[in-house]
Amino acid sequence: MRNLRTTALSAIAAGAVVASALAGSTSPATAAPAPDLSVTNVTAHLQKLQDIATANGGNRATGRPGYKASLDYVKAKLDAAGYTTQVQTFSTSSGTSYNLVADWPGGDSEHVVMTGAHLDSVSAGPGINDNGTGSASVLEAALAWASSGNTPRNHLRFAWWGAEEQGLLGSNYYMRNLPTADKDRIDLYMNYDMVGSPNPGYFVYDDNAAGNGARDTMTAYYTSKGIPWEYIDVQGRSDHASFRSYGIPTTGMYSGGEDIKTSAQASKWGGTAGKAFDACYHRSCDTMSNINTTALDRNLDMIGYMVWLFADKDYGTSVPPTTPPAGSNLLGNPGFESGATVWTGTSGPITSNTGRPARTGSWKAWLGGNGSS
Repeated sequence: MRNLRTTALSAIAAGAVVASALAGSTSPATAAPAPDLSVTNVTAHLQKLQDIATANGGNRATGRPGYKASLDYVKAKLDAAGYTTQVQTFSTSSGTSYNLVADWPGGDSEHVVMTGAHLDSVSAGPGINDNGTGSASVLEAALAWASSGNTPRNHLRFAWWGAEEQGLLGSNYYMRNLPTADKDRIDLYMNYDMVGSPNPGYFVYDDNAAGNGARDTMTAYYTSKGIPWEYIDVQGRSDHASFRSYGIPTTGMYSGGEDIKTSAQASKWGGTAGKAFDACYHRSCDTMSNINTTALDRNLDMIGYMVWLFADKDYGTSVPPTTPPAGSNLLGNPGFESGATVWTGTSGPITSNTGRPARTGSWKAWLGGNGSS
């Protein structure tokens, strides 16, 4: 997760809103039930990432051997499960980095549902919460799908991004080099960056109107499990921004970083008021001991729910618009993960909708005719 302080918005807790979210996001009756994903398996993935960091100078940062070893571990798991994997190589100021993209065979290739997380850590530590938790959870969801025997309506794609900590460089590279026709096939991108913070909150991305249907599906899930939530505008802080800037519907979840938990948040979520959600954020102490297993388990099951639901969502023949959201926060980022450096053209900026023709109709009309995004 990139280092930009954000302001969480209070959640809208009216029952009518939750009911509307559920009604607007219903998948076909044939959708497979979401599994109870194994937090034990995720913990094993995290331990492997910790072991890799320990054996490689204490980190898994871009340009360091621990990052490539992390990617090799994830790729081997996916290859063995039957995924078609692709490794993208790109250059950064810290050395070579890599993206890993995995496609599950089958599903309608005109309707791609994509789930991703960044795999790199900062150089200061092993990055087990940031973002081992997101990477391991997405990996476990992908592996559970592979073993489920389900056939998706839509095409499922999973991704692990490199060089997020330097300014979303991996996800930006992927989108910048993806052909326009393939961009147009992505109906939803879901991003999971820090989902097991030790003093956790439950923040749902609220910064892309085109993804409001998926956002509301996520908040309705939390409500159905009795888990309070808050909206958060994460701005340009994580890899969904690389998709959002091309007008693609996005959503995601964040369990909190360097910001301080308020008394009101501690009352509804537990934990300690006046302390950071993750006091080891971007530090050497972001290790296996820096995880709240309850939060990790809850969010893992939420990720599984979202993947299973949108794998079978009927998007019909229409496609969402490509008009990206407006506003000064689109690329707001007064500090990179690696320091207070303004995001400039030499640091891999995301350009607004470059080279992508607009679809017809507004996103509101598209959502109205096709349910949630």
